[in-house]
Amino acid sequence: MIVYDRLWETMKKKNISQYHLIKYCKVSAGQIGRLKKNNFVSTHTIDMLCKILDCSVEEIMEYRADISEATLSAERGPKAEQDNSSSEDLA
Repeated sequence: MIVYDRLWETMKKKNISQYHLIKYCKVSAGQIGRLKKNNFVSTHTIDMLCKILDCSVEEIMEYRADISEATLSAERGPKAEQDNSSSEDLA
């Protein structure tokens, strides 16, 4: 799951408010709402925020494994990895 917690930290460091993004940088309130809820946003939006904030992508967003993804990985264990590597050897 992609989360945007770092965006809010970066905005605070750079003293840029949500109001500023909407009013002066033409970021839509809908985009701000999606970012707050960690919903999907386009790479265009990420690019725009990097330019506005003069920062890298890592200062805006991060990947965190979903609980369900982490559980699946743990359930599969090392045997699943061995199975995948042996099928690659056959190719």
